[in-house]
Amino acid sequence: MNDLAIRVAAPEDLDTVLAFWKDAAEGTSISDDRDGVARLLDRDPESLLLAERGGELAGTVIAGFDGWRCHLYRLAVHPDHRRQGVASALLRAAEERFTALGGRRGDAMVLDHNALAHRAWRAAGYAPQPEWSRWVKPLAS
Repeated sequence: MNDLAIRVAAPEDLDTVLAFWKDAAEGTSISDDRDGVARLLDRDPESLLLAERGGELAGTVIAGFDGWRCHLYRLAVHPDHRRQGVASALLRAAEERFTALGGRRGDAMVLDHNALAHRAWRAAGYAPQPEWSRWVKPLAS
């Protein structure tokens, strides 16, 4: 894993990241478009972390901090790079970011049916919180 580099995404990475999520992420989101990710970077330029190996995108995580809570989204690792420490390195970088910003707890959005993701999150020390459910209302069609 010595050749793995973690860096902050830049606006010129948007198309690459969106294409990557189609191959590596489970499911899609209403925000998975160029405008949505651009807004994320405009608001919080250091929130989208990329893992690269050999110049190739190997993984992503969104580590958003709203001043109150630390939120983790879009932890995705390309199938060719799974089980090689990419997710762990991304989560360490996200947690370091949160700690530097004064964050106290990381909350992760994880699909209920994604057993592979459940194993990765548990290995990183995260656990579901059974007393909470996510309630959503789409604001755009």
